[in-house]
Amino acid sequence: MLFGNIIGQTEVKERLTSSVKKGRVSHAQLFLGQEGSGALPIAIAYAQLLLCKNKTTNDSCGKCPSCIKTEKLIHPDIHFVYPIALSKEVRMSTDVAAEWREAFLENSYLNLHDWFGHLSAENKQPVIGVEESGEILRKLSLTTYEGEFKILIVWLPEKMNIAAANKLLKILEEPPDKTIFLLVSENEEALIRTIVSRTQLIKVSRISDEEIKLALIEKHNLTSNDAARISYLADGNFNSALKLITEKQEDNFYLHQFREWMRMCFKVDIVGMVGWVEEIANAKVGREKQKEFLSYGLNILRECLTGMYGDKKLLRVHGEELDFVQKLSTKLDGNICKQLSDELNEAILHIERNGSGKIIFTDLSLKSMRIVRKVQEVHQG
Repeated sequence: MLFGNIIGQTEVKERLTSSVKKGRVSHAQLFLGQEGSGALPIAIAYAQLLLCKNKTTNDSCGKCPSCIKTEKLIHPDIHFVYPIALSKEVRMSTDVAAEWREAFLENSYLNLHDWFGHLSAENKQPVIGVEESGEILRKLSLTTYEGEFKILIVWLPEKMNIAAANKLLKILEEPPDKTIFLLVSENEEALIRTIVSRTQLIKVSRISDEEIKLALIEKHNLTSNDAARISYLADGNFNSALKLITEKQEDNFYLHQFREWMRMCFKVDIVGMVGWVEEIANAKVGREKQKEFLSYGLNILRECLTGMYGDKKLLRVHGEELDFVQKLSTKLDGNICKQLSDELNEAILHIERNGSGKIIFTDLSLKSMRIVRKVQEVHQG
């Protein structure tokens, strides 16, 4: 992975290349960026630069044996840790290393849902377990094979259980010689504070609309108008932009589900809601997709607020979604949007804690029915 192939992030790239030139490479760094910002490919490009035999002024050469191995994710001095779905057969990241390489090389801006979809484990809880820590210690105790450093890249360290996080902390406090830790996180608040305090923070900002637009034109041959529309809707998330290229509005699962759910909330359709809960809580949907649905609902409510109180030119919806937001906005107010958002956020939290999908969505639906009923009573009064 070359820095030159990463969209935007000029300031971060310059900071990292400068640290290598000056020989001021921190042994533990935390790359913090929202989904689709490119934090993971940046960390891998940085690792490639550190191990490159023929560095250029601002990048790795991309041609030496070390670069070629890194780009294929098979360099013996680069080790990866990422969330897995624990089972009898899968206990550590190395158990699904081939699948990891395949998923990343297919889409370097992938998110957790994409990764678990690749594993066909959408309904499993993503975790980095305590056994992984023992494997980390074993790998890092070895001498380097080819490069100057041993590099450990941990994707989404916030998915570590407490035991694993505490063991990682001990390793960070007493790192093996010539070892560099690159942690790539989307949620700093979910990390234990002592780990954050032991790392050098590298903030990866959202990608600008213009940078996404240019990348879509150059890499995916989109017209300027189509690229502009998609980059606007993607809101700094290149992974979302890639999905929007081929996504048809009428096939939007989240839009149809959320619109139907809101309709039943307003009509207090208990019978219909029971069937809806059965569908959304189905094991085939999976926990990550359930969380994405709830996050989608939060985005729709934010768009409603923008439409009600802000500049309508700032709306990030289009076509069928725009029509839905405009109609829904006439039935809500700021207070109701906040209450519904609080309930959606709480449901996400319960799903992350491995709660029963049927119970969570039933509780959410009943509470939401009461919330929207209040605004109907006010309007009728």
